[in-house]
Order: sequence, then C-alpha cells, then structure tokens
Amino acid sequence: MALTTRRRAVTTVAAVLAGAVATPSYAAATERGRRPEPLRRAHAHNDYLHGRPLHDALSHGFTSVEADIFLVDGDLLVAHEPESLDPTRTLRSLYLDPLRDRIRANGGAVYRGYHRPVQLLIDIKTDGAAAYLELHRQLNAYRALLSTYAHGTVRYGAVTPVISGDRAARLPMEAQQVRYAFYDGRLDDLAGPAGASFVPLISGNWTTSFGWQGVGPFPAAERAELRRIVRTAHGRGMRVRFWATPDLPGPARDAVWTELLDAGVDHLNTDDLAGLASFLTAHDRSPRNR
Repeated sequence: MALTTRRRAVTTVAAVLAGAVATPSYAAATERGRRPEPLRRAHAHNDYLHGRPLHDALSHGFTSVEADIFLVDGDLLVAHEPESLDPTRTLRSLYLDPLRDRIRANGGAVYRGYHRPVQLLIDIKTDGAAAYLELHRQLNAYRALLSTYAHGTVRYGAVTPVISGDRAARLPMEAQQVRYAFYDGRLDDLAGPAGASFVPLISGNWTTSFGWQGVGPFPAAERAELRRIVRTAHGRGMRVRFWATPDLPGPARDAVWTELLDAGVDHLNTDDLAGLASFLTAHDRSPRNR
C-alpha cells in the first residue's frame, strides 16, 4: 500500500490551513514563549488527569497523549471512571479544538518544524462500536489535520488518532474504506493479517509479558523476548508501547526505561511528565525532529 511521506503531509496541512486565524490558546502562547524539544518516545498516560490536559504534556515535549472516552448522550466525554464524567470535558474541548488551534499557530504542525505526527491515543471505555462511529463523525470535521487511511493509502497529518480500549471498535473500523483513525493492536497482532496501515501501534501490559520490575539484573531470556517483540513489530512497520511499567521515581524505573530505550521501544508510558522528559533528554539519543 502506498505511503506518503510525513513531511509532505505536514506541508499539506499547512496549505489547507493557510490564511486561517488561530484562536489564542495556552498551547500557542507556550509555543511562542518557550519551545520544548519534541521527545519522540514520550507518551502521557491518562493525560486528562493533569491540571491542563494536553497542554501540560505538550509543554514538556510529549509527542503522544492518551484520552479515555465514554459515549454519553451522543457526545464523547473524557474521564477515567463513569463517576467523574463532566459534560464540559469533551474530546473536542480538551483535545481536538486545542490541537487544531495549535496546528494553525504553528504553520501546520503540533510543534513548529517537527515533521512527524503527534499521536492521540483514544481509549474507548464502553460501547466500543457505537463510540467509534460517533468518534469517526467528529474526526471528520478535523480531517485536514489528521492522518488518514483512504482506499489503501495512508496520508500522514499533524495528528494521528489511534483507537484503544473496547475491542468492539475494531469491526466498524476494518469495514471502512476511509477513516481518520488507526487501531491499537496487542501482541497477538504481530502474527496477524492486519498490516501497519490498520495497526500502526502494538501495546502490551508489561507485567503480563515480563516479571522484571527494574530491581536486579534484567533476565537474559526476558531481554531477548523484549527485543524480539520490537524487532518483529518494526519489521512490519509497527510501533511498540508497554503500559504498567514501573512509574515511581527511582533506580527501578530508570532501569526499566533504559532497557526499553536500548531495545528500541517507541513510546515510554508515564504519568510523570517532568520525570520522563528529564530522562529522555538525558538518555535518548535517537533523532527527534525527523
């Protein structure tokens, strides 16, 4: 399947938005005042629990953020549990609109001069198929900003939505000839028929696959398995993320993060924005702005 280049996609987004007047926002002001270095491996787990959803992560240079959603009365509300649902905290108000405003302010990219898509990982908590269909309807209004799959071709935009959570979303997604989102696979998908144009991301629970929690040496068999997973995924054009890795500051977390970096894991998962940003700035030598 044909894949256009990321750089061309960002240029396309800029052209579509040319002449648009950006709405003033915290994100745009932050970008003008202090431009954080984009960190290719930084993923903000449960991003919406921070004081400024999306904006706090972007101010630390994160290039992947996670939002949990519920379908409530025809709209998509962002929350971790049903008890914390708030009709003012919608996916559009917390993520889609601020991303649009920031992209307009930055000439077609989430980070000015950064020619790779920023990932928006959307975790559907319930009603997977129905929630996805409403999500598809909403994403259509932002399609000029988004990576898109259309009739066998992927065009990369400034933001790539990836759908996680309730697995019932998979069926309607696979049936679409045009969509504005992609699917978060599991380790089983490494041997499955779906390619990277549908499953660009493989996510796994660290504690299910690995017993090591950063204390003592990393068992050789587990290190070999981690590297096999990454090698297999990259061979298929897929990225890798693990959740439930140690996240309390200290040597154990640093040891796990170091092994993830050494193995080439694409997204390091954290609730500690400053901690991961500091670690990656000091230790990640992979190219960041390409």
